[in-house]
Amino acid sequence: MIFSHDFMTEENQKRIKIKEDAFAVVSKERSSGEIGYYALPSNGFTLIDEVNRFALENPFCASGAITDVALIGIGGSSLGVKGVDSLLKSKQSPVRNLHFFENTDPINIAATLATLKKESTLFIVASKSGTTIETISILKTVISHYGLDIGGVDKNRIVVITDGGSSLSQFADHHGMKQFAIPLNVGGRFSVLSAVGIVPLTLAGYDTKGLLEGADIFLNRFFNHQENHVIDKACFLFENSGTVTTNILFAYANELENMCKWYVQLWGESLGKVNVHGNTVGLTPQSLIGSVDQHSFLQLLIEGPKDKSVTFISIQDFGNDLKIPTISLKYLEKTDFVHGKTFNELINLQCDATKESLQMSGVATDKITFEAIDEASIGTMIIYYELLTSLVGAMMEINPYDQPGVELGKQILYKKFDN
Repeated sequence: MIFSHDFMTEENQKRIKIKEDAFAVVSKERSSGEIGYYALPSNGFTLIDEVNRFALENPFCASGAITDVALIGIGGSSLGVKGVDSLLKSKQSPVRNLHFFENTDPINIAATLATLKKESTLFIVASKSGTTIETISILKTVISHYGLDIGGVDKNRIVVITDGGSSLSQFADHHGMKQFAIPLNVGGRFSVLSAVGIVPLTLAGYDTKGLLEGADIFLNRFFNHQENHVIDKACFLFENSGTVTTNILFAYANELENMCKWYVQLWGESLGKVNVHGNTVGLTPQSLIGSVDQHSFLQLLIEGPKDKSVTFISIQDFGNDLKIPTISLKYLEKTDFVHGKTFNELINLQCDATKESLQMSGVATDKITFEAIDEASIGTMIIYYELLTSLVGAMMEINPYDQPGVELGKQILYKKFDN
């Protein structure tokens, strides 16, 4: 992947100290094992082997009956997996199709249930806490809809991913269901490279070893000071957080939309906090899709308040050479300048032109370029954003791994049902 930015800031002693302190924080998190996502890329290969053994031993998978895998989960238990799947299935046909139960929208639930057949579907239930109300409610619905005999042979149709010892883990133990554990020191939104992502993506037939390898290589390069642009960007975002309060991901490919949603959760839930000094801090995440949102949001970016930074993401090689026909239409001749160009060329030139227009308008920008879509490059992007989040959190003097603000809504929900 190619990373570039126009954050032109001169080094000074204060800035150097900010970067050194943040690097020390994440280095300690990694070496102490306090925060577990740093170890996922190197430790995940044994997990892949376990998933492959499960697929050979599970009577439904081994018989070839399973053509669909349905992931029941929400937030960190689905967004990253869906983002990876959306990118990879645009390049290759999965061995098994992934489906997602991730919202309590009854129309969506009913439509997904109607799509799937009991005989050909393996259900994966993912919840770190084991008591996520959306996830457990949908699990109950799946069991009821298909009449699953979870005390008998249908226990092999359900796989559980959760914290060891959670209520969901106890449920799986009780019924003899296969379960994979999420490390206790890995938070949900940082868990895509844990069993949460590796299990469904491996069962779908994707190269999850490549995913982990891409993340592991980038992680090691960062800690060997070979990817210093990450900490440079973190410092820019921190130093300008009083005025540049929104970070926008402007992705030039429809297939990147779900990965952008993963970023929004990671960024928003990690960095909107009260710091150690009692001050409210945070950077609002926003995702856009180019070139569509050039026609809906670009005007605001260029002439609106200069309180945003923009990260462009493009795909250098889409692997598709679809061309714009050389057809001149009367009264539409001014569009003829793109005759014979590929749509690959057009969308990337639109990305570059938009980036240049923002730079000329005084908006801070940077760019991430996928040279091609593959598992290794996606793994690189995942670990890049996780590292960036941790670094900004360290600079803001917050805990980027908790979410106390989310708990209040859950408490209110329970009270509403109690009434």
